[in-house]
Amino acid sequence: MHSYDARLPDPDRQPEFYADVPVKRLVAWVIDVALVAVLCLLVLPFTAFTGIFFFPFLMLAVGLAYRTLTIAGRSATWGMRLMAIELRDRRGERLDGGQALLHTAGYTISIAVPLLQVISVVLMLTGARGQGLTDLVLGTVMLNRRA
Repeated sequence: MHSYDARLPDPDRQPEFYADVPVKRLVAWVIDVALVAVLCLLVLPFTAFTGIFFFPFLMLAVGLAYRTLTIAGRSATWGMRLMAIELRDRRGERLDGGQALLHTAGYTISIAVPLLQVISVVLMLTGARGQGLTDLVLGTVMLNRRA
C-alpha cells in the first residue's frame, strides 16, 4: 500500500501506540456523533425548523465541517482528544487542512455507503495499524497520543 516514514511507530516494535485504538475510535465516534447532533439542534432554529425535514443531510454537513476543522486544528476531533488518540500522516506528522478535508470526505462517503463502513471497520479490527478504508487510501494512521 503505502511506505511509512521511520518517524511513524512500527506496530511490531512499538505496539503501545496502537493498543486499544479501535475501541477508542468507537468511543470517540459516539462522542463526536453526539456533539454533531447537539450542534445540529442548535442550528435548527436558524433554518426556521425546516432542517427537521432534511436532518440526516444537516448532520452530514455539520459533521463534515466539525470533523474537518477539528482534525485540521490538532489532528483529532474532540472525541478523539478525549480518548487520547490522534491522526498522523505517513510521515508521522499531524494532518493539515487539505488532508483533514480528504480524510473527512472519505469518512463521510463511508458513512453514506454502509458497505464501505463495514469494510472499514473490519480493516480497523484486523490490520496491524488498525487503519480503516480511508486511512489505507490516504496513508494515515490513528495512534495513541504521545505522552
